[in-house]
Amino acid sequence: MARDSVQRRLAAILAADVVGWSRLMGADEAGTLARLKEHRRERIDPKLAEFGGRIVKTTGDGMLVEFPSAVDAVKCASEIQDAMAERNTDVPDNIRMQFRSGINLGEIIIDTDGDIFGDGVNIAARLEELAMPGTVNISEDVYRQVHGRLDAGLEDLGPQTLKNIANPVKVYRVGTDNVNSADGATPAGEVTADVAFVSRPAVAVLPFDNMSRDAEQEYFVDGIAEDIITGLSLWRSFPVIARNSSFSYKGQKIDVKQVGKELGARYVLEGSVRKAGNRLRITAQLIDTETAAHVWAERFDREMEDIFDLQDEITERIVTAIAPEMARAEEQRAIKKQPADLGAWDLCHRGQWHIYRYTKEDNEKSQEFIERAIALDPNWAVPHAWIAYVHLMNALLGFRDDPAQSFKLSVAAAERSVRLDGQDPLARGTLSLANIWIDLPRAISEAEKAIALNPSLSYGYMGLSAALGYLGRWQECLEPCQTSGRLSPRDPLLTFMLTIEAMAHLFLKDYDAAIECAERGIREQPKNVRGHIRLTCALAHKGDIDGARAAFERIKPIIPDLTLAYIDATHPFDRPEDREFYLDGLRKAGWEG
Repeated sequence: MARDSVQRRLAAILAADVVGWSRLMGADEAGTLARLKEHRRERIDPKLAEFGGRIVKTTGDGMLVEFPSAVDAVKCASEIQDAMAERNTDVPDNIRMQFRSGINLGEIIIDTDGDIFGDGVNIAARLEELAMPGTVNISEDVYRQVHGRLDAGLEDLGPQTLKNIANPVKVYRVGTDNVNSADGATPAGEVTADVAFVSRPAVAVLPFDNMSRDAEQEYFVDGIAEDIITGLSLWRSFPVIARNSSFSYKGQKIDVKQVGKELGARYVLEGSVRKAGNRLRITAQLIDTETAAHVWAERFDREMEDIFDLQDEITERIVTAIAPEMARAEEQRAIKKQPADLGAWDLCHRGQWHIYRYTKEDNEKSQEFIERAIALDPNWAVPHAWIAYVHLMNALLGFRDDPAQSFKLSVAAAERSVRLDGQDPLARGTLSLANIWIDLPRAISEAEKAIALNPSLSYGYMGLSAALGYLGRWQECLEPCQTSGRLSPRDPLLTFMLTIEAMAHLFLKDYDAAIECAERGIREQPKNVRGHIRLTCALAHKGDIDGARAAFERIKPIIPDLTLAYIDATHPFDRPEDREFYLDGLRKAGWEG
């Protein structure tokens, strides 16, 4: 039998590209090209030569490289990422250049001009699309070759369905040091399971339509979608389809149900940009791909001034709006399912729905659902964070007689969450909140880590604000509290954000502002007893004793046997004078026990 004349061989293939290329080029085309050439000349090309990599082709912002050894390919890619991370240490965010890479081991077909083809190449490209900025994804075939032979850790991302690849591919991430590393990240050499994350419903951000047909606006239009992809990926609540996959639909007529099937996405965000004179109109809508129903939609009308500030503002508004909207949609989806059909994801969202009812019975129901989620998926960090929050509510809303014990249980659960995933901002934010009643300096430290992992996380700013306040830094605590509310104005936690702000105004002797914030917090959630307590205290210190006593009477139906001792135990004032000022206001309202 004649041998196939096509040249084939087994090789390790590296695919890499620059994250946010369109945005960087739109901001400074000449400078971006110069920086890329400098990085290649000083960092990338010498490393490729050192490890025997052959550049097959470059594509402006990306490259395809062939290696004879999988180990050399992974070591080379890892050292390039480390070099780039070191080089980017003092580089401003708006010009920082980061790469993402994918490596696969497979049979390739070599063309006469040296180009390479085949599924081995296609899988490498898809792995690169899935990679987070500053990281390297590898296939299971590569993992078998490199396991135990690297200094970097390997994080198991589970089986992934890759576009136009027939069978799922198990994916591993090499190291985590270049992705917002924080205490609690995966130790070197350890393989961890992250299947809980990658098996969740995904969201795809499609390229926005340039309705003005103005070619000069194309960078801006693409940059918004790219920045939203990056911003959403920081939440870690939902997997975000890589830019190269979602942007393959650019210029096409979209059927969201078909897009959902092809990309494996439950939600699609699409939008458009229209320019008229010096004004821009930007629309965005989040769609459930299974039903084609709109989950969220908003329109932004803005003047064209600093286009990049405008891009940042719109991106932040969209990202902070749709992440909670997707969570709410998942809660409603879980409620409609039969209990026997609930998986860990559904159980966790069902538990969240009950938490936000703010009753003792709902809190108990929430704990039941979330503990079932942990039993099904013990390595998923998120349910442990929510159990920590359940314990906090038990203490803060008077659902348990021993708040000190509930605070300890909350810290323990939050610490488990961080041990499982030190990169999850929700885990860090919850550990911050839990430590407010145990260790205020640590609460601030963990809040800062959560905000570093996700600058749009309202939860993190809320913890930072409360910790600063209880340390007596009342003026300083106002800004993060107001930022928290601005980032998530429809958040179920808004009632707590407002009561924290009310307390800050109270201690700054701005009693009218304190009363206004406390009343808004009560309107958001009438059963939040802390809002009623703050209102009572502010009215009393203002001198409205009748109003304070009336506010005090409204507390009794919520917690009939609420005592000053309980209030003292759940308000960890660092300064004795703050504690006395607070309790004195309540005594003026007639509180004796």
